[in-house]
Amino acid sequence: MIEFLKRGLLTTVQDIGRYGYQRMGINVAGAMDELALALANILVGNAPETEALEVTVLGPTLKFHQANIFAISGADFGARLNGQPIELNRAYLAQAGSILELPVAKTGARAYIAFSGGLAADCLMESKSTYMKGVIGGIHGRAALDGDMLAFCAPRCSLPNLPYRFLGEDYGIHYCAHPVIRVLLGPQDDYFSAKGIETFLSSEYTVSKENDRMGYRLTGPAIEAAEGCDGNIISDGISFGAIQVPTDQPIIMMADHQTTGGYAKIAHVIAVDLPLVAQLKTGDTMRFRAVGVEEAQDLYLQRYQMLCETARHLNEDKISRKTENQVRINGQSFHVLVAELK
Repeated sequence: MIEFLKRGLLTTVQDIGRYGYQRMGINVAGAMDELALALANILVGNAPETEALEVTVLGPTLKFHQANIFAISGADFGARLNGQPIELNRAYLAQAGSILELPVAKTGARAYIAFSGGLAADCLMESKSTYMKGVIGGIHGRAALDGDMLAFCAPRCSLPNLPYRFLGEDYGIHYCAHPVIRVLLGPQDDYFSAKGIETFLSSEYTVSKENDRMGYRLTGPAIEAAEGCDGNIISDGISFGAIQVPTDQPIIMMADHQTTGGYAKIAHVIAVDLPLVAQLKTGDTMRFRAVGVEEAQDLYLQRYQMLCETARHLNEDKISRKTENQVRINGQSFHVLVAELK
């Protein structure tokens, strides 16, 4: 069990989301940065989609009332365990009585704290993800408060290769405050003029103060609509990463996005770049680059294979010593610090 000595700015329980219920008006919710969620879970021996704590900008202080293994992935908060600095993307065993602090995000905006065995949070429609506007999931449908207690489902004090359950700095996770975000144009890109699409793909856009788990409103050069179009459409489904343009400025739909929307969508952020958007804060900037469906699918497959390969390496037994392996998938290389078999 953990106790929230300090709640942080916005700390919620999130997994991969509540899929299959949008037709009934139920939001998906889930982790903003699914890659960081998956990595933290893999490091502690969980399935990648297992629930974890999502920490935003200003982190919590937690007390372990029971020993368990944990890992932190995503933004760098300068985390400390019992006053000592600890690393991102490394599994640690915290003994009962240990204090874990995540002061403030130094790079990025969100971190994920995964606990071996998962968390005994509220589950609704096959997900423990917190959707605060609907007051469902997680800790009674809300963010953590000072004094909250949250039990572990199945805590563990040992895992295969515990000293080697970490990832190198050059693993391939590169958050920055000014990323180039790859997008698929459409499905309503014909609602915008050729000039409007060129503007969208050649300009820099800034994350405004109006950004949260539902969406990021951006500011930048006006995106011109096609002749006779006012940005309105007959409402259709919305997905994580859709980019609406209600007037002449884009809004990126994020994890808590609505289920339907009536504004034209000029493009959609590809799945592998959603974590880059999730780690942006007010004042950060981005540019957009159009790619094709096949490239987006290949990149998604590469990331999936990378996660599978990482889990396989970390869970191999019969360890003799640490070694650095170069994992090559579909022509792309990843450094993974793994264990060498006897």
